[in-house]
Amino acid sequence: MAGIVTNPRAGQRSGPERPHLTESRGVRIALIGIALLFLALIVLLPMAAVMAESLRKGWSAYLSALSNPEAMSALRLTLITAAIAVPLNTIFGVCAAWAIAKFKFRGKNLLITLIDLPFAVSPVVSGLIYVLLFGAQGFLGPWLDDHNIDIIFATPGIVLATMFVTFPFVARELIPLMEAQGVQDEEAAVSLGARGWRVFFKVTLPNIKWGLLYGMILCNARAMGEFGAVSVVSGHIRGETNTLPLHIEILYNEYQFSAAFAVASLLMLLAVVTLVLKSLLESRMSREHKKT
Repeated sequence: MAGIVTNPRAGQRSGPERPHLTESRGVRIALIGIALLFLALIVLLPMAAVMAESLRKGWSAYLSALSNPEAMSALRLTLITAAIAVPLNTIFGVCAAWAIAKFKFRGKNLLITLIDLPFAVSPVVSGLIYVLLFGAQGFLGPWLDDHNIDIIFATPGIVLATMFVTFPFVARELIPLMEAQGVQDEEAAVSLGARGWRVFFKVTLPNIKWGLLYGMILCNARAMGEFGAVSVVSGHIRGETNTLPLHIEILYNEYQFSAAFAVASLLMLLAVVTLVLKSLLESRMSREHKKT
């Protein structure tokens, strides 16, 4: 039988042989070298350049740029925006993935398409959508102005724009995972008398916890680094509506290059922390998968 070999020692047939790579050692070294070269040019070299430029005037100038009140305000707004957008998108992502993966209903394909919409729409366009809705000349602008509610050029508008561009991440991570798991575990729990939230917290959530955390990390990374949509709705008010990416742009346009790169290094550090957490989660997921 094809793929079956005879074990001469045991006198029994063993399983299918493992495939062997046919590429020569030189080809493999060349492919690895090309990958490492691209990694160095696209990722490592720019990161090194950012750090070198940020420290060009010394540690005192570096720390001064980071401790600047406008930089601290931008950092605070960035963290607040992520702290609001990520949990809300997590709730949406879990609900959407649960509905799509566990139930059959009319309009499911439309819902999936709408979830993918931010991937197809430019962030700048998404920002303009909120300006048309909540701006002074927008559909709801006069009513908001009459009630002294500020959305555009204020924190609520920044949060809404950030939520729009980041809400697919959790849902898109969970939908294939929950579809692959099926509904057998939930049906078994229901047959044993569990209902509603008990099924979710005792059965569904433990099965998706690593995928959920993975999606949240990706969502958080995009939320902290978002520029286009936030730039449209923020108004670039110094010390009030500038996030870290917007503050970096202002410093760079004013030829404060060392300060701009110093703040950029802070944003890069947040990204590196995010990638480390992502790698740890992937490693943990891989170990648990091997155990099962």
